[in-house]
Amino acid sequence: ERHGMSDVSTGSAQHAAGARHHAMSVDVEDYFQVWALSETIRRDEWDGYALRVEDNIRRILDLFAKNDATATFFTLGWIAERCPLMIRDIVAAGHEIASHGYDHTKVFDQTPEEFREDVTKTRAILQDISGEPVIGYRAAGFSIDQRTPWAHEILAETGHAYSSSIHPIAHDHYGMPDAPRFAYNPLDGDDFLEVPVSTVDAFGRRFSCAGGGWFRLLPLAWSRHLMTRLTEREERSAVFYFHPWEIDPAQPRVAGLSGKSRLRHYANLSRMEGKLSRLLGAYQWRRYDDVFLSGDREMAA
Repeated sequence: ERHGMSDVSTGSAQHAAGARHHAMSVDVEDYFQVWALSETIRRDEWDGYALRVEDNIRRILDLFAKNDATATFFTLGWIAERCPLMIRDIVAAGHEIASHGYDHTKVFDQTPEEFREDVTKTRAILQDISGEPVIGYRAAGFSIDQRTPWAHEILAETGHAYSSSIHPIAHDHYGMPDAPRFAYNPLDGDDFLEVPVSTVDAFGRRFSCAGGGWFRLLPLAWSRHLMTRLTEREERSAVFYFHPWEIDPAQPRVAGLSGKSRLRHYANLSRMEGKLSRLLGAYQWRRYDDVFLSGDREMAA
């Protein structure tokens, strides 16, 4: 245990490493809604941009189907309101719909009251459109951290069973390196789970192997190396994420970005779908609720 919180392994920990189920997720937002572009595109301008997310999601659903993968789609309420048929197609294909908040506002930029309103509103939107219970949540930009000690309690009170909102790594925009690396119960006496995305401690440093920009920027062999350490040496399920816009090299280029933002957003977009396809074929990927909320969980030593 760390910080008085219980570290939890998954029911899939009983499988051999090669047969282990890993958690795949998609953060459903369009290209103009991401943090790297927020310095240039304001929220009140979003309706002026043509949506590309629906076409990208169709490609992702086809990719998952070809690789017998299921996933959790952490979805903005703003997107769900404008793309209800897409939400229903995701559910019909056997995937889980979960919340990504309404409009990508960081948790640490909200008061507890604003956060409660945001997650309650978004959950209601997603449940109404999907016809399914929504029990999962991911904060925009992994923005649950030491500044938001109230966030998990509010999520539990508003009907959520788990969150995947912490990246236990140091980063200039996010990160909580002192948080547990694996699924844990952040609330005393409550089964609510926090499921951090994957990291590996190696060579005296901590590396992310959770997807996102690192996966696009670095060779696939490096990601596979880290995931092998995680899944075979530590015998843990990987927790991976990506965005629909990351498989869309034809997306419009936004002017006025800093060099760092251009690199983070546009690097290797043309290679992402192929790399993702190979990753999907190398491991068994399932939705979060199947990996973390089904079967018996073991307490880590």
